Amino acid sequence: MELESRTMTNKSVTKKKILVIGSQGYLGSRLTEYLETCKYEVKGIDTGFFKGGELTKPHEISTLSKDVRLIGERELEGYTSVVLLAGISNDPFGNLTSEQIYDPTREYALRIATICKHMGIKFIFPSSCSVYGVAGKDFLAEQDATNPQTPYSLNKIQVEEGLSLLADDTFSPIALRFGTIYGFSPRIRFDVVINMLCGLALTTKEIILNSDGEAWRPHLHIEDACESIRCCIDWDLNASELMILNVGNNSDNYKIIDIAKIIHKHVKDSKLNFLARSDDDATKELVKDRKIQDGVDTRTYRVCFDKIHELLPGFKCHWNVEAGIINLLSELKRLKLESETFNKREFYRLQHIEHLYHSNQIDGNLFWIK
Repeated sequence: MELESRTMTNKSVTKKKILVIGSQGYLGSRLTEYLETCKYEVKGIDTGFFKGGELTKPHEISTLSKDVRLIGERELEGYTSVVLLAGISNDPFGNLTSEQIYDPTREYALRIATICKHMGIKFIFPSSCSVYGVAGKDFLAEQDATNPQTPYSLNKIQVEEGLSLLADDTFSPIALRFGTIYGFSPRIRFDVVINMLCGLALTTKEIILNSDGEAWRPHLHIEDACESIRCCIDWDLNASELMILNVGNNSDNYKIIDIAKIIHKHVKDSKLNFLARSDDDATKELVKDRKIQDGVDTRTYRVCFDKIHELLPGFKCHWNVEAGIINLLSELKRLKLESETFNKREFYRLQHIEHLYHSNQIDGNLFWIK
C-alpha cells in the first residue's frame, strides 16, 4: 500500500530507460518491479546463477542472458542510467582464491563505468556499509576511515577508489553504501541475518545465532534500498566527484542479539539459541558463517546516515526494523514457508555457487561450462 501511494507522486516523471545489471538476484528481482511500478522503462542483464531461486514468481521484464564481463557499448546504448548489481557476495570457495573471485568484479565494474562515462549514462554502484568493518563506539560517516574485514568489503572499496578516479566535471558516479538488506523479494536470500532468523523462527521455532550476537550492524529494508536507487536515478547531480552515500536510518543500527529478540517477540513459542548448542546439523550448516570464530563476530560497526537524508532529493526510509520484521514474517506465513523450502540451496549464495562449481556447471573463472 505504501508503495502505491509513493508511486502516484512519480507519474509526472519523464520516463527514463534504466538497465539493471544483475536483475535476477535478491535485490534486482525486487528493484526491477519497483522501478517499473514507478513508470520507468526497465530492462535487465543477468548470467542466471541465481535465476532458479524463486520463492514466488518474479515480475517479468525483458532480460538479456549474458555474463557481465561480456557487456560492451552495444548493450548500454540508449539507457539513461545503469545500476550495477552483478557481483559475488559470498566467501571464496573450492580451491579459488579471493583474488580469482573478486578481481574480475573490480575490473568489469570500472570498465562498465568507463563506458557509461563516455556515453553520458548515469552510473549507480551499490556498495556496502560492511566497508567500515570494525569500529569503536562512534557512528561512522562517509568521510570516516574504512576498515574492510573480508574480500567482499575490500572489493567494494577498490571499486569506489576506481570510480573516484573516473569522476570529473562530466561524470558523477554514485556509490550507495547499503546497510544489511532484508525483506521480501521473489528471489529471497535466507543467508542474510534478518531473513535467516525469521525463516528459522517460523520453520523450526528456534532462532539460532552463529555468534554471541553482540556485534552491531545497520539494517536496511529492501524497499528503502530500491527507493534510494529511484531517487538517485532522478537526481540531477553534478558533483564532479564520486558521490558516496550511506543508505539507512540511524535508528536501525542494532546488535544481532536485539534483532533476534524482536523476532522472538513476534513468533509465538519460538526460543532463542546459539549455534554451539543446536542439535540440528542441517540447520547448523546453513547458519554457520565461516568468518566467525569461537562464537565471536569481530565485524561490528554503527553507521551515520545523516548525509543521504540531507542531500538526496525526495529520499526517506519508510521502514524501521521492527515494522520490516513484522511484514516479512507476515509474507512468509502467507506463503506457508516450510523447512523444505527454507533449506533449499538456491536461497543461500555460497552453498549454491559452490554447487555450481563442484558439479562442473561453472568453471574456475565463474563462466558457465557449455
